[in-house]
Amino acid sequence: MASKKTYSNWKKIDFESENLGPLKGVRVLDLSRLVAGNMTSLQLADFGAEVIKVEPLPDGDPLRAWKQGEESTFWKVYARNKKSVGLDFRSPEFLEIITRLIKISDVMIESFRPGTLEKMELSLNQLLEINPGLIVLRISGFGQTGPYSSRPGFGTLVESMSGFAHRNGEAGGGPLLPPLALADMISGLYGSNAILMALRSRDTTGAGQMIDLSLLDSIISVLGPEALDYKLTGKPKSRIGNQSNLSIPRNVYQTCDHHFLSISASIPQMAARLFETIGRSDMNRDERYNTNEARLNNRNAVDSVVADWISKRNRDEVMSTFIEAGVTIAPLYSIADIAQDQHFIDREIYSEIPDSDLGTIPVHKAVPTLSDTPASFRSEAPFLGEHSHELLSLVGFDKAQIKKLKDQKKIK
Repeated sequence: MASKKTYSNWKKIDFESENLGPLKGVRVLDLSRLVAGNMTSLQLADFGAEVIKVEPLPDGDPLRAWKQGEESTFWKVYARNKKSVGLDFRSPEFLEIITRLIKISDVMIESFRPGTLEKMELSLNQLLEINPGLIVLRISGFGQTGPYSSRPGFGTLVESMSGFAHRNGEAGGGPLLPPLALADMISGLYGSNAILMALRSRDTTGAGQMIDLSLLDSIISVLGPEALDYKLTGKPKSRIGNQSNLSIPRNVYQTCDHHFLSISASIPQMAARLFETIGRSDMNRDERYNTNEARLNNRNAVDSVVADWISKRNRDEVMSTFIEAGVTIAPLYSIADIAQDQHFIDREIYSEIPDSDLGTIPVHKAVPTLSDTPASFRSEAPFLGEHSHELLSLVGFDKAQIKKLKDQKKIK
């Protein structure tokens, strides 16, 4: 467990009682599970939307099971600012409850396997009959159409099929999947952006619509011009570790005191400046190294020169020398380093918010920073069914009906 000192510099903030976010008044019904949907609704919740998490009984969103020890850390971070209602999805009453919630919502998010909503009698046409202005975000691994649409779509599968894992790894080594839910997180950002575009369209037309968000489509969109490069070369790119196919030097280098530093000379002037800084201005006149194309053709020789110079010096010397010379360099951090870095502290990239179980917990800031209508932290992640009574009352159920549903374990 991390020491108390690790988090001592992160600012402790209280929840804000007033919602001044730009999405205040937008109600989002989130039926999704795990990461992509929760990442989508988090963006909206942080900026003022009322997000209602509809969780299946008995265990709720499976994201709750992603734990560090006994604590549901993913849930605590990605379910902040949201409300929870726990429902038995298989009960006869589910359709009535969800229909009433749909009627009062602006947006619905779901991540079931394609075809599931239709089996639940909640096809797109049926949803728009219930609420003609509803924006329906449908998240899946491979999309609502195509030969693979019915396959289960976890991020790992699309990270493998997209070409990402093929590119990721050391030269001569095997492919590597990312150590985080990369495709889901990217899709979550696309999802919130798509919802805002659809809401803008609704402002003009009054009509809702369906958004088909595929994890596969999302991750492919950030991989660069893969198809064009393949067309021009006739072959897929090979794995090159921390190097780049586009520019050199670009790598992670180790200092004599066993720290790692990253360098990216992504423009020709930067490479030239770097060579001058390490006393190798001759390389700027050498035809093997004086253009980006030449350096890429001799990447191992270039990297050897840079790595050798850095390996004979400690981290502080290398950092101060390069920063003074205007060379693009950064230390390779772990979360322990981040916790002590003044830039992260001053910009409140992490803050400590109240938590019923742990007192306070560090969470990342809402991104981006808006000058006049910023995001806010208004509530901690809810326990399962915390807002069921409030939300069912909102859609017309009386106390006796709610008690009966709870007693029958159809809601929590």
